Amino acid sequence: MIKKLHLYDKILSPMVTEKSTNMSEQNKVIFKVPSSANKKNLKTNIEKIFKVNITKINIINKASRIKLTRGRKVRISGFKKAIITLKKGQSIDFTTGI
Repeated sequence: MIKKLHLYDKILSPMVTEKSTNMSEQNKVIFKVPSSANKKNLKTNIEKIFKVNITKINIINKASRIKLTRGRKVRISGFKKAIITLKKGQSIDFTTGI
């Protein structure tokens, strides 16, 4: 049985933080992606979904860690994120639906 992949399978969610908001001024957008994602698949999927041109993709693998919360050790799971640099003058608006 062949599993059919959808375009949205390579993008889990956009990361909306203070740092990512500041990076949007430099035409950069940050997405949380699955651990199996690679630059080639991300580029084609994001260009098809949002109809933008991508100039560069950086992928960061955030490791899991242990945090002390209220005197207890809590494991924070790791994730993979992609910083996508768009062509000058283009942007992705997260407030509107896809």
